[in-house]
Amino acid sequence: MTTLIQKLQMKTAVLGVIGLGYVGLPLAVEKAKAGYRVLGFDVQKSKVDMVNSGNNYIGDVVNADLENIVNSGLLSATTDFAAVASADCVCICVPTPLDAHQQPDISYVKSSVESMLPFLHKDMLVVLESTTYPGTTEELLKPLLESTGLVCGEDFYLAFSPERVDPGNLIYKTKNTPKVVGGITPKCTEIAAILYESVLEAPIHKVSSPAIAEMEKILENTYRNINIGLVNELAILCNRMGINIWEVIDAAKSKPYGFQAFYPGPGLGGHCIPLDPYYLSWKAREYGFHTSMIEASMMVNDRMPEYCAERASKILNRYKKAMNGSRILVLGVAYKQDIDDYRESPAIRVIDELESLGAEVVYYDPFVPEYHEHGVVKKSEPELTPELLADADLVMVATAHTTLDYSFIQQHAKVVFDMKNAMKQVIHRENIELL
Repeated sequence: MTTLIQKLQMKTAVLGVIGLGYVGLPLAVEKAKAGYRVLGFDVQKSKVDMVNSGNNYIGDVVNADLENIVNSGLLSATTDFAAVASADCVCICVPTPLDAHQQPDISYVKSSVESMLPFLHKDMLVVLESTTYPGTTEELLKPLLESTGLVCGEDFYLAFSPERVDPGNLIYKTKNTPKVVGGITPKCTEIAAILYESVLEAPIHKVSSPAIAEMEKILENTYRNINIGLVNELAILCNRMGINIWEVIDAAKSKPYGFQAFYPGPGLGGHCIPLDPYYLSWKAREYGFHTSMIEASMMVNDRMPEYCAERASKILNRYKKAMNGSRILVLGVAYKQDIDDYRESPAIRVIDELESLGAEVVYYDPFVPEYHEHGVVKKSEPELTPELLADADLVMVATAHTTLDYSFIQQHAKVVFDMKNAMKQVIHRENIELL
């Protein structure tokens, strides 16, 4: 009988990916490009149908790559979890959001595991990639999987390997980003590492347990959350002191050691950085520990959309305009530049704050033609025209898309509140306000 390790070495193993979103689809594509037959699973039939027809919906996936591997039969998708029975390895890449009380919602992970339980078989590898609190793999997945009667580390293998997807990053993609792997047992770690080594062109860093790998992922994003919180707080202080925070940061990063530049903005967006610290602070309370520094940075970052709306109101006031009834044009609702992802976007929260103060808000984003939030659909203005800019009492740059002509914007706008320093190269700056 051919073992799982031999199947991976010969690339005859069938690989499953549960969740075909920003993490799962790029991973499935890379596995298929490496020569494996890949099965994609998703509860959304629309995604399954798009994959099976070779139609891409994720920015970091090359359209031609998806079309080629689907046409060659290396990648197919389904909503039927019974197909898990034919898979040798399954990676779980489903969302892990926060609930209404800012507590971890791991229902998608749990339901994915429960859906595959009837089809779990011997000599199978299961890897969780979804970001979660330390202990999830050992405390939740292992007991669920062992409820089948199979023994972890003997009959099947279980590991955690955190996703490190950075949408829009032109250098680091799924294929060339180093991977961390931590298994329940040393053999679990070994087999998971063999899988990723056969797919990626990046080092595989093995750790001693899933909890180490889970905490490592939380550390990555909490590190960024805290440092962004620090610079956001300094931005507020610098504004009161009449100091340009952007020039301060540029000066500080001239030091070749001991400093890494982080930048202020209207808040945090994306699926990871705004959410992951909440996972850690929630888990810490189980041990009677309060993550005071982390929670303080979260408070600063969470307040930034409200602060930006207050600044907008003060800017309008200087131009003898009240917020109530003013027309405001927001440029960019994606959570970062040059992508179409608006998950947890601070720009949307800024819009909500402005509207709550009585402003009439429209937006323009060439990457996000419409967005859905709180059951409401909002559509982008179709074109950034001189008339659209001139009609606005205030233009607010919320996302620093590099495709926009900021000199053109400055030329036609009455006043611009640049929250991202996107207009730093614009020569005439008399009507530009910085965060």
